[in-house]
Amino acid sequence: QVQLVESGGGLVQAGGSLRLSCAASGRTFSNYAMGWFRQAPGNEREIVAAISLSGGVTYYADSVKGRFTISRDNTKNMVYLQMNSLKPEDTAVYYCAASLYGGHTIVVTTSRGYDYWGQGTQVTVSS
Repeated sequence: QVQLVESGGGLVQAGGSLRLSCAASGRTFSNYAMGWFRQAPGNEREIVAAISLSGGVTYYADSVKGRFTISRDNTKNMVYLQMNSLKPEDTAVYYCAASLYGGHTIVVTTSRGYDYWGQGTQVTVSS
């Protein structure tokens, strides 16, 4: 089992930046593909970004391409989401997730492919 704890959320003005962190504990972190999801009130949970086991392959939702960057540090059991040029529509609870179904060149882009989830961190972007 893997435990995931997100941090770094908060309130920011439009155009600002935030860096989310996700600390993993438990089983070998490098065996898991990782992803960031978000869910706004009244909306379904959606993929934001995903990263392969070694970090060599990444995926971004069209809505965040060019603004967000996912990365991981397997020596520290951490995954990050750097969010720049934030927009009010980025407001949501952001979740970190771990998947056993990824690979060194494979990312997992659906929520059903993830086995473990963090508790979420709120990101609010004011206009």
